[in-house]
Amino acid sequence: MKIQKSDLEWKALLEQKGAEPVAFEVTRHAATERPYSGRYEQHWQEGQYHCMCCDALLFDSNTKFDAGCGWPSFSQAAKSDAIKEVVDTSHGMRRVETVCAQCQAHLGHVFNDGPTPTGLRFCMNSASLAFKDPKDETAQKAPA
Repeated sequence: MKIQKSDLEWKALLEQKGAEPVAFEVTRHAATERPYSGRYEQHWQEGQYHCMCCDALLFDSNTKFDAGCGWPSFSQAAKSDAIKEVVDTSHGMRRVETVCAQCQAHLGHVFNDGPTPTGLRFCMNSASLAFKDPKDETAQKAPA
């Protein structure tokens, strides 16, 4: 079931969750955080990355890798139906945007220059993600 809320409801929810200030613009209006500025870009703790907006499981830490691009990168989604891909022709380019399949939050883009075995690089905005340590089941924030 897809989750739908008004902009005011999304803003309130993100504020309640303690999301980064840029999270609303990133998740709901497809903005992009500055490279190397996100809390999860160099975060290597074992756990899972969930959608900041709806808590859907998106990525496992064992698929995260350092792509050197300035954003957290993953080689595959945690589940095949977790992420929806949308053609993005903004900024004079043709890219593939990734959105949360459950709430349509903008996550980032996927590229075909990742490691084996998938060859994919899911280049995500930290502001779209919430990290959870499965041992304590609570969302964790990486050091700023």
